[in-house]
Amino acid sequence: MKKPCQFTLAVFVLAITVAGVRAQQPAGVPVHVVVTVEARKGKEPPVINREDVMVHEGHDRDPVVDWVPAQGEHAALELMISLDDGSNTTLGTQLDDLRNFISSQPDTTTVGVAYMRDGVAQVIQNLTSNHSLAAKALRLPLKIRGVNASPYLSLTDLVKRWPTTSARRAVIVVTDGVDHLYGTGDLQDPYLGEAIDNALRAGITVSAIYTPGVGHFGHSYWQTYWGQTYLSQLADETGGEAYYIGFTGPPVSFTPFLEDAEKRLTHQYLLTFLAKPPKKANWQRIRLMTEVSNADLVAPGKVWVAP
Repeated sequence: MKKPCQFTLAVFVLAITVAGVRAQQPAGVPVHVVVTVEARKGKEPPVINREDVMVHEGHDRDPVVDWVPAQGEHAALELMISLDDGSNTTLGTQLDDLRNFISSQPDTTTVGVAYMRDGVAQVIQNLTSNHSLAAKALRLPLKIRGVNASPYLSLTDLVKRWPTTSARRAVIVVTDGVDHLYGTGDLQDPYLGEAIDNALRAGITVSAIYTPGVGHFGHSYWQTYWGQTYLSQLADETGGEAYYIGFTGPPVSFTPFLEDAEKRLTHQYLLTFLAKPPKKANWQRIRLMTEVSNADLVAPGKVWVAP
């Protein structure tokens, strides 16, 4: 009769031990995010270590599991350049800037080129490590008003057709941001919202360079205001950057924008943290903070968390 009692006691002790071990381990769902470190002053961002990073989900602080610089064996990047086929002729003067930017990419970066047309992404050069080949794929836009129904539908199409990869992924869109399908006047554009959500789920950072469209919309204050507002929202929500000079026309050169974009890509980290397990899959708002002086952590404002 003693053996069953001893067995029961052993099982009880084992259960208590396992429960204790589990209690010591942080519970949560692993979430992976690409984070860009910006300098508040000056040009060079400081080095950020894992213990310097704080992730807040509502009022709670989530455990940081990993924080790896996107360098060396972790530097792999897939970069798509997506241009609006409804842009006006001024885009032609910027093609050499884009070619130089593509050609200067490191060996760890593959580059592709697509044009936004009829709400889809017309990929004319798949991702390639041959940067000269990608640079040669650039051409003048069609310059037909409304040829790109919605730049955000085109972005969604590009994201959905992007093959799964373990590398970082980023897009630089060159467009006026005007949505000819939805129109303008509020912040409820469903095509913009869908593009943001799809990019976030795929872990794709989107940056945007404003360039005027062809025809009347290219100099309409109302249209350019909302186009740039939408592009800024797109970049902010996905952890990218929006570049524009206001409402006075096209930039003289893309070079300052592209130089900044390159600097941002070289100051990125791969963050893994444990989010609170939800009852069902949904979006969770997050905030990243650091007490390191002269540093801002730029990341998506929300993440998709599965149970």
